[in-house]
Amino acid sequence: MEIIQKFGLEAKLFLFQLVNFLIVVFVLKRFLFSPLKKMLDERKRRIAQSLQDAENAKIALENADEERKKILANAKSNADKLTASVKASIDESRTEAIEEAKQHSAQILEDARHQAATEFENMSKEIGKISVNLSGKVLSKVLSDLFTEDEKQKLISRALEKIDEKITN
Repeated sequence: MEIIQKFGLEAKLFLFQLVNFLIVVFVLKRFLFSPLKKMLDERKRRIAQSLQDAENAKIALENADEERKKILANAKSNADKLTASVKASIDESRTEAIEEAKQHSAQILEDARHQAATEFENMSKEIGKISVNLSGKVLSKVLSDLFTEDEKQKLISRALEKIDEKITN
């Protein structure tokens, strides 16, 4: 006790201060530290949940990136197949169009040859008729001085028949 009195401590006052201190500790523990601990625990839990969510999002992003790469590769493959198909179709259409054009031009050429032959034949007949008429007129003039009208008609008829036979053959 001597030590206590040397420091100037009074036992009653010390006891009241100790009781006050214990009351303050109890009140702080009950009303401040417990809610504060709950709030810190809740914050810790939310931080852990956020970290877990961030990790899940990272994994989902990686999966989405892999899925995107697969989709792009699949789309490129489909596009390449479609391009090849279109090229083949174009080549086939081009070949068919060329073949059709060749057939059409051959048909036009054949029709033109046939028409030219028909026109040549018609012109030959026309020229034959003109030559027969001309020959008849020439014979009529030449023979008018030599023969009578009946003889002249017979000769002209025979000559025209022979000329007409040669032209038609």
